[in-house]
Amino acid sequence: MVPAPATKTHSAAPGASALPPDAVVLVTGANSGIGFEAARVLAMQGARVSLACRNETAAREAAAKIADQGPAHEPQVYALDLARLDSVRDCAQRFADGHPHLDLLINNAGVMIPPFGRTREGFELQMGVNHLGHFALTARLFPLLQRAPGARVVTVSSLAHRFGRIDFDDPHWERRKYKRSAAYGASKLANLLFAFEFDRRLRRAGSPIISAAAHPGWTSTRLMRHVSLISFFSALLAMKTSRGALPTLYAATHPGVQSGDYIGPDKLWGIRGNPGPSSASADARDSDLAARLWELSEALTRTPFVIA
Repeated sequence: MVPAPATKTHSAAPGASALPPDAVVLVTGANSGIGFEAARVLAMQGARVSLACRNETAAREAAAKIADQGPAHEPQVYALDLARLDSVRDCAQRFADGHPHLDLLINNAGVMIPPFGRTREGFELQMGVNHLGHFALTARLFPLLQRAPGARVVTVSSLAHRFGRIDFDDPHWERRKYKRSAAYGASKLANLLFAFEFDRRLRRAGSPIISAAAHPGWTSTRLMRHVSLISFFSALLAMKTSRGALPTLYAATHPGVQSGDYIGPDKLWGIRGNPGPSSASADARDSDLAARLWELSEALTRTPFVIA
């Protein structure tokens, strides 16, 4: 478990972990950045970690770097392109074929403010990769999560969710002039809406599965390569990846984390600091908005996600 200060809502002693020995873990986008660091730390703590990534070559190189550090279990690699729903389906099936259960799913992969693009199904790229792909993946892996006592799903969002707005009449920017920063904010808002709605539905069903969310504050990663101004200030203000991964690891392992929690850095309005409770926008907490997005996500991905 990653050391973190105790708080009123997370009072378990630092160093404790909610994960069972030999926990089965799947981390998306784990070939670099926060995903790699989370996978590395969890592997070194004894978890059976799998890296689910679009670039298989980079993923195998990342897995080799982790293996060189001598974890108890060598990491596995699964091909996963979140911009293709057939890849999401195939990844989930291959993982299920090799694992009877799943203790921890970290929905980490994402794209940030790239040039305009679309997924294979025609979704706007950032919404398609950051939210819809993960929605479909979580739905398909849900039976494995149900077989693991105390399973967790951690969905990685961003401070940018506060600037997001989801246009249900034009979710894929077919009629509006494209604004990539606005599209990114919408995708990160969708991440939080999903995590919180997942929690509500789990609670209504009486499920012990935990749905938590996290954000890394301002962390220097390859995601920022498309925005030169952000890259410039990152050199001055951003945390290192090892620090930026702490909220994800805290949400994934700390015994005090409850379903529906949102974890992020605790200083400078969430930009830096140690992991602790983070605040979400009013839109992110809107249950009607979340239910509407859930229904739209099921329809767009053609993936029923019923929790019973």
